[in-house]
Amino acid sequence: MSAESSIARYEVPAGPRPTRADKVLALAFATHSRVALQRAFDAGLVRANGIVIARDHPLVTGDLVEFQLPETKPMDLTPAKITLDILYEDKHLLALNKASGMVVHPGAATGEDTLVHALLAHCQGGLSGIGGVERPGIVHRLDRETSGVIIVAKNDAAHRGLAEQFSERTLHKEYLALVTGRPELLSGIIDRPIGRNPNHRHKMAIVDEAKGGKHARTDWEVVEAFGDLAALVRCTIHTGRTHQIRVHLKSLGHVLLGDVVYGWKPLPQLAKQPGRVMLHAEHLVVAHPVSGKTLDLRAPLPSDMQAMVTALRRTVRPTSSRHGRTETSRR
Repeated sequence: MSAESSIARYEVPAGPRPTRADKVLALAFATHSRVALQRAFDAGLVRANGIVIARDHPLVTGDLVEFQLPETKPMDLTPAKITLDILYEDKHLLALNKASGMVVHPGAATGEDTLVHALLAHCQGGLSGIGGVERPGIVHRLDRETSGVIIVAKNDAAHRGLAEQFSERTLHKEYLALVTGRPELLSGIIDRPIGRNPNHRHKMAIVDEAKGGKHARTDWEVVEAFGDLAALVRCTIHTGRTHQIRVHLKSLGHVLLGDVVYGWKPLPQLAKQPGRVMLHAEHLVVAHPVSGKTLDLRAPLPSDMQAMVTALRRTVRPTSSRHGRTETSRR
């Protein structure tokens, strides 16, 4: 254990409060993230009346709780000076437009060009460490090929506030996707559970909740149709399942351009085929975790997707989407 001065103490007061130890501390120490407190429990650094306790240990009025946070391990990563497209930044957080091809955090098969490497250089050590040594400041992620808005915490208070908004689904997320074919309706709702594909573990699929699928909802609308060849679709996601948009739109019969994992095949009408999955995180609306101010963050369509839109317009005469009532696909 660290020095005595680093130990925090709290006496459980009387009143209608949660009895689980983790919830009591989360309310009492709002500046610490839930993740940081969980790590303290896991490391055996939380005691009640002198006895080490677990997260779900029931606390009663008068219990004296003592805890300290585990020491942050030094990162064995070399900061890399990589140009970042910053959309917003202050002392608590930053939001940027991630380029397609950039991996968010380091892994066994990554190099020294991940977003974390770039952030270490840009922030010069000013990143929240509660995401673990491999993911400082990272609150959410985008796949390697997906471009667009991503937000990063610089301190624990910001990390906690942002993580809660993602977990409680109180923020607003919109993506733009180029898909094959043209939806018959103008817009719709896909409310179908997603889980690991039982036959291909690297893929996701529509899976009944009884078989391990998790609730997933995507609202979609056609922005522009290119004949019957393809369409630009805006998706608002209310959940954040892995490959959610790719799986949901495929379930309607519309695979994303460039998405070979989910069955895309080159379009002979196009002289140049897409070099990646045509998906872009265009819009994120989130409450600033410290000031409460609404942050309305937008990333313009990247050049490769804009070039594909231009090529599609030239290939077929664009037409407006067919009008019809909103489709709802529920399960």
